[in-house]
Amino acid sequence: MEFFAAPDDTSAAPALPAGPGRAFAPLSYGNFDPEEAALTWQGLLTGRRFEELAEADEPRLVAGEDDGGGPVVLALPPRLSAALADAGPAALDGLAAGWARQSAADGEAIGAGIAAEIVRGVAALARAARERGEGVYCWVG
Repeated sequence: MEFFAAPDDTSAAPALPAGPGRAFAPLSYGNFDPEEAALTWQGLLTGRRFEELAEADEPRLVAGEDDGGGPVVLALPPRLSAALADAGPAALDGLAAGWARQSAADGEAIGAGIAAEIVRGVAALARAARERGEGVYCWVG
Protein backbone atom coordinates (compact mmCIF):
# COMPACT_ATOMS: atom_id res chain seq x y z
CA MET A 1 0.00 0.00 0.00
CA GLU A 2 1.10 3.55 -0.62
CA PHE A 3 0.00 6.78 1.05
CA PHE A 4 0.23 9.88 -1.13
CA ALA A 5 -1.08 13.44 -1.43
CA ALA A 6 -3.08 14.72 -4.38
CA PRO A 7 -5.01 17.91 -5.15
CA ASP A 8 -8.37 16.11 -5.39
CA ASP A 9 -10.13 12.82 -6.09
CA THR A 10 -9.88 13.32 -9.86
CA SER A 11 -6.11 13.62 -9.60
CA ALA A 12 -5.82 10.65 -7.21
CA ALA A 13 -8.09 8.20 -9.07
CA PRO A 14 -5.65 7.43 -11.95
CA ALA A 15 -3.36 5.78 -9.38
CA LEU A 16 -5.80 2.84 -9.35
CA PRO A 17 -4.15 0.37 -11.74
CA ALA A 18 -0.54 0.46 -10.59
CA GLY A 19 -0.18 2.91 -7.71
CA PRO A 20 0.58 6.60 -7.49
CA GLY A 21 4.09 6.45 -8.93
CA ARG A 22 7.00 8.74 -8.20
CA ALA A 23 5.17 11.91 -9.25
CA PHE A 24 3.19 11.70 -5.99
CA ALA A 25 6.21 10.81 -3.79
CA PRO A 26 4.31 8.01 -2.01
CA LEU A 27 5.10 6.41 1.32
CA SER A 28 5.12 2.63 0.87
CA TYR A 29 4.06 0.31 3.68
CA GLY A 30 2.59 -3.12 3.92
CA ASN A 31 1.04 -5.81 6.03
CA PHE A 32 -1.83 -3.94 7.68
CA ASP A 33 -5.38 -2.95 6.76
CA PRO A 34 -5.29 0.78 5.90
CA GLU A 35 -9.06 1.20 6.32
CA GLU A 36 -9.00 -0.25 9.81
CA ALA A 37 -5.85 1.70 10.64
CA ALA A 38 -7.44 4.98 9.52
CA LEU A 39 -10.50 4.33 11.67
CA THR A 40 -8.35 3.39 14.66
CA TRP A 41 -6.10 6.43 14.23
CA GLN A 42 -9.04 8.79 13.92
CA GLY A 43 -10.73 7.25 16.94
CA LEU A 44 -7.60 7.53 19.06
CA LEU A 45 -6.89 11.12 17.95
CA THR A 46 -10.43 12.50 18.06
CA GLY A 47 -12.21 10.33 20.62
CA ARG A 48 -14.84 9.18 18.10
CA ARG A 49 -15.93 5.56 18.33
CA PHE A 50 -14.68 3.07 15.71
CA GLU A 51 -18.25 1.99 14.91
CA GLU A 52 -19.37 5.60 14.40
CA LEU A 53 -16.52 6.20 11.97
CA ALA A 54 -17.17 2.96 10.09
CA GLU A 55 -20.85 3.88 9.70
CA ALA A 56 -19.77 7.23 8.21
CA ASP A 57 -18.11 5.22 5.41
CA GLU A 58 -14.61 6.42 6.20
CA PRO A 59 -12.11 6.29 4.63
CA ARG A 60 -13.95 7.08 1.41
CA LEU A 61 -13.51 4.94 -1.71
CA VAL A 62 -12.27 7.10 -4.61
CA ALA A 63 -11.57 4.46 -7.24
CA GLY A 64 -11.85 0.70 -7.57
CA GLU A 65 -14.30 -1.78 -6.14
CA ASP A 66 -14.53 -2.29 -2.39
CA ASP A 67 -14.96 -6.05 -2.71
CA GLY A 68 -11.38 -6.93 -1.78
CA GLY A 69 -10.64 -8.27 -5.24
CA GLY A 70 -8.50 -5.57 -6.79
CA PRO A 71 -6.70 -2.31 -6.21
CA VAL A 72 -8.46 0.65 -4.61
CA VAL A 73 -7.73 4.31 -3.94
CA LEU A 74 -9.06 5.61 -0.64
CA ALA A 75 -9.29 9.20 0.62
CA LEU A 76 -8.37 9.64 4.26
CA PRO A 77 -11.02 11.63 6.10
CA PRO A 78 -10.18 15.35 6.28
CA ARG A 79 -10.60 15.25 10.09
CA LEU A 80 -8.00 12.51 10.32
CA SER A 81 -5.59 14.32 8.01
CA ALA A 82 -6.00 17.50 10.08
CA ALA A 83 -5.55 15.64 13.38
CA LEU A 84 -2.40 13.95 12.10
CA ALA A 85 -1.03 17.23 10.74
CA ASP A 86 -1.70 18.98 14.07
CA ALA A 87 -0.34 16.23 16.31
CA GLY A 88 2.96 16.82 18.01
CA PRO A 89 5.62 14.18 18.64
CA ALA A 90 4.14 13.05 21.99
CA ALA A 91 0.65 12.70 20.51
CA LEU A 92 2.02 10.72 17.55
CA ASP A 93 3.97 8.43 19.88
CA GLY A 94 0.81 7.90 21.93
CA LEU A 95 -1.17 7.20 18.76
CA ALA A 96 1.41 4.65 17.58
CA ALA A 97 1.44 2.92 20.98
CA GLY A 98 -2.37 2.82 21.08
CA TRP A 99 -2.56 1.48 17.53
CA ALA A 100 0.05 -1.21 18.31
CA ARG A 101 -1.93 -2.28 21.41
CA GLN A 102 -5.23 -2.29 19.53
CA SER A 103 -3.83 -4.28 16.60
CA ALA A 104 -2.32 -6.83 18.99
CA ALA A 105 -5.70 -7.18 20.74
CA ASP A 106 -7.28 -7.77 17.30
CA GLY A 107 -4.72 -10.48 16.49
CA GLU A 108 -2.67 -8.39 14.03
CA ALA A 109 0.63 -7.62 15.70
CA ILE A 110 2.21 -4.37 14.54
CA GLY A 111 5.39 -3.63 16.42
CA ALA A 112 5.53 -0.36 18.31
CA GLY A 113 8.57 0.81 16.32
CA ILE A 114 6.93 0.09 12.97
CA ALA A 115 3.68 1.69 14.15
CA ALA A 116 5.59 4.83 15.16
CA GLU A 117 7.40 4.96 11.81
CA ILE A 118 4.13 4.65 9.87
CA VAL A 119 2.23 7.18 11.99
CA ARG A 120 5.06 9.74 11.84
CA GLY A 121 5.40 9.28 8.07
CA VAL A 122 1.69 9.70 7.37
CA ALA A 123 1.54 12.69 9.74
CA ALA A 124 4.41 14.38 7.87
CA LEU A 125 2.60 13.66 4.60
CA ALA A 126 -0.60 15.18 6.03
CA ARG A 127 1.27 18.35 7.08
CA ALA A 128 2.83 18.71 3.62
CA ALA A 129 -0.50 18.02 1.92
CA ARG A 130 -2.25 20.67 4.04
CA GLU A 131 0.39 23.25 3.15
CA ARG A 132 -0.33 22.60 -0.54
CA GLY A 133 -4.12 22.43 -0.12
CA GLU A 134 -4.19 18.72 -0.96
CA GLY A 135 -5.79 15.63 0.51
CA VAL A 136 -4.19 12.40 1.71
CA TYR A 137 -4.94 9.19 -0.18
CA CYS A 138 -4.02 5.55 0.09
CA TRP A 139 -3.56 3.14 -2.79
CA VAL A 140 -3.93 -0.54 -1.95
CA GLY A 141 -2.89 -2.98 -4.67
